[in-house]
Amino acid sequence: MRVAIFTDTYLPQINGVSKTLYKLKQYLDKEEIEYRFFVPGNDLKADLIQNIITFQSFNFFLYPDCKIALPNNQMIKNVLSKFKPDLIHCTTPFSLGLTGMKYAKDNNIPLVSSYHTSFDKYLEHYKLQFLEKPLWHFFRWFHSYCEINFCPSEETRKELKKQGINNIEIWGRGIDTQKFSTNYYSAEYRKNLGVVDENILLYVGRIAAEKELDVLLDAVKILNRKKLNYKLLLVGDGPIRARLESLQLPNVIFTGYKSGEELQTIYASADLFLFPSSSETYGNVILEAMASGLPVIAPFAGGVKENLIHQYNGLAFQAGDAEDMAIAAERLLKDNQLKLHLRDNALQHSLSKSWDSVFKNLFAHYQLIIDRSREVRNKVKSM
Repeated sequence: MRVAIFTDTYLPQINGVSKTLYKLKQYLDKEEIEYRFFVPGNDLKADLIQNIITFQSFNFFLYPDCKIALPNNQMIKNVLSKFKPDLIHCTTPFSLGLTGMKYAKDNNIPLVSSYHTSFDKYLEHYKLQFLEKPLWHFFRWFHSYCEINFCPSEETRKELKKQGINNIEIWGRGIDTQKFSTNYYSAEYRKNLGVVDENILLYVGRIAAEKELDVLLDAVKILNRKKLNYKLLLVGDGPIRARLESLQLPNVIFTGYKSGEELQTIYASADLFLFPSSSETYGNVILEAMASGLPVIAPFAGGVKENLIHQYNGLAFQAGDAEDMAIAAERLLKDNQLKLHLRDNALQHSLSKSWDSVFKNLFAHYQLIIDRSREVRNKVKSM
């Protein structure tokens, strides 16, 4: 099997999609499956560059962390004519995705896509709601050419079907429980933060409007009025970080982006994971937190529903309700027995989510599409 994958985000950009695609690359290498990735131009490390074709890109004006690639059509044609892919997978409907779609159509190659980001929900946070109808019109047009449209969660599947997108299959997410583990707990790390007997509350993700961090910080203000003993770490970066830091809330520490073993240590050394976003298509960080032994406090909305089980491995709060979020946090800050119960269940839940099973399911769908395409071509030849 030979697979060509087109994406508008890839490492060193840090987000759920780029992390998932890197795990996919590792699986392809392990299984010795031939592939080519077409990605925005970045300073790729040596271990990322193999079989990856990069293109000049620029920062999206609304969101500097997002790259818009400028595809070189002739280069893509030359690479793919030699590679001869059995299937093309577009993880984006934008610049590079459109190029991949056109090549698939022009050369009669099976095309699949995956939907990763609830762009329509992001529009509200950037005061661009007027673009919602044309955006969905564009998505329907793009996905209508794909034999399968993958999405990461059942909740996202429902939304896509509601919007008139068909041929949808779940491509879930997994977790590496060797990398995200309680084994990375570090008393020294907690000491370096100045933590004595406080609980560490943790958020990991982009520092951006669509993550609803104003809800989290409003909840912090409520917790502070009650004089609860904790510190909140916000791990990540993004366009509203400077504004949030300027609030100078006590107990709140902004760390910037973290990765690798340092990020694993941060997760394992915290006590609770707080996640305010209600627009996730999956929420990879929820699994990372659970595998690290953290009960999760998050809205029961969107893709978070795939993993959060209220009062089993975390607590759910009403989306957008800072007071309800603060009540959930206060409950676990005061009830250590409940916190430990949720922690144990979070660990158990994460053990059932392996990347190998996720990718085996994905490639079973790939093979089905490839076989079906070959049957059609053979019938045409025999006529």
